[in-house]
Amino acid sequence: MEPDLTMLRELVEASPEVVVRPGRGVPEELIRQAEALIGPLSPSYRWWLAEYGSAQLGGEWLATLAPPEHRAHAHDELTTAWRRTGDRLCFHTEADGGDTYYFALDERVGAEHPVVRVGHDGDEEPYADSFAGFLTVQVALANRLRDGPNPDLARLWRLTPGVLLPNGVLIYGPHTIAERNETYEVHRYAPHWVLIGDDSGGSGLFMRRHGRDRTSVHRLDLGAIEEDIATAAGQRLTGDLLGWLGQGADMTRHQYSSGQ
Repeated sequence: MEPDLTMLRELVEASPEVVVRPGRGVPEELIRQAEALIGPLSPSYRWWLAEYGSAQLGGEWLATLAPPEHRAHAHDELTTAWRRTGDRLCFHTEADGGDTYYFALDERVGAEHPVVRVGHDGDEEPYADSFAGFLTVQVALANRLRDGPNPDLARLWRLTPGVLLPNGVLIYGPHTIAERNETYEVHRYAPHWVLIGDDSGGSGLFMRRHGRDRTSVHRLDLGAIEEDIATAAGQRLTGDLLGWLGQGADMTRHQYSSGQ
């Protein structure tokens, strides 16, 4: 599964944490010139450059590509020599000497280079599976959602800010999930559960926030939410969110929660 670029656009435009300037997209020729120096860029970052070009995150500029005549003086230029350390390419540094974020050019998650974070102590740790996932995690943290309301959704957000499939299955990103849960008062009717998406037909997709089974996805009518979704008159769809989505989220092959 690759990052959903439509959802990435929605995340950017709905999140005040990401400050963009419309009409600043980088020409394709400049992107190709950079790739001749650096190698193939991650598709979601490549899309970002062509769409927005430059932006601020937490008050600091994300790396971009400047025209050749301005490149030597551009502080946010991606191809500047200091940004490349072996197979690591720096694209963002937090304010006040905070953490630094790099593309791991020697690794791939699908077509994407994963993102690693380096802290004050110099230790490196995995952060996201794509540039789209990097932005998603940043927005989730800014909205006090940690990196996700449960482990499986957190893993998904490290790759993509939500998913919209052709069959209507929609998985929310951190820019919409709180509002959807508030709208349907999930905290009131099913406090141990989280509404992670819907089927575009009046039913919600739920997973547990707490408890033993935090991997099962259940479908239930949004007008019939009750305290224990698993014993309600709904369906258990899968126990593997990412695998299910990657295979197209077949809604016809399900397990009834009351029977399995």
